Amino acid sequence: MSEAYERERQNNARLDDLAGKVTSIRDFTINIYNQASDQRLIDDNNDTFANMGNSVKNTANRLTRMAKNTSNIQIFRLAGFIVAGVLVLWIIWGWFV
Repeated sequence: MSEAYERERQNNARLDDLAGKVTSIRDFTINIYNQASDQRLIDDNNDTFANMGNSVKNTANRLTRMAKNTSNIQIFRLAGFIVAGVLVLWIIWGWFV
């Protein structure tokens, strides 16, 4: 009987060792997945900023074309609206901060 108990004890020890290895492999796999997800997030952010840069560039080009094709009064009016908008946002920002 003692021999059966010894084998059972050895089997339990090996089973615990195997369970520890499986847990280590699972944790390692989860870490790889998390790092891959983080890398995709960084790539998505890079694409978003690149698209935003293109949008700003296109908007600046449109404003330049509009400024060339319009009279000085319209340009001053546009500048006034932009300045007024910035002032309103600055005042609103001051209320919340």
